[in-house]
Amino acid sequence: MPIIKILPHPEYCPNGAEVSASAGTSICEALLDNNINIEHACDMSCACTTCHVIVREGMKSLNEIDESEEDLLDRAWGLEPNSRLSCQAILAQADVTVEIPKYSINHAKENH
Repeated sequence: MPIIKILPHPEYCPNGAEVSASAGTSICEALLDNNINIEHACDMSCACTTCHVIVREGMKSLNEIDESEEDLLDRAWGLEPNSRLSCQAILAQADVTVEIPKYSINHAKENH
């Protein structure tokens, strides 16, 4: 079972965290299942960028990025070459380390 290491984020996990998830699970689902309430304004339908994460380690263990995700990422705040939408980044067997950007393009947060 892969481990997701989440680097410290002042709002979502101030001390950082490590969670385990089954292969085939998206990073977003794994975080939400472990009470790390990352934004996901489109309910994980690949229609926004609020669940944007930066994969610091383990990028090769995730599924390939598709064109619709690439197009959306162009609008994400703090885009980096190893950025992914966490709702589209599916875990394989290897561990990953992610950073949740400080900001998102969302002006208002909703409780999901």
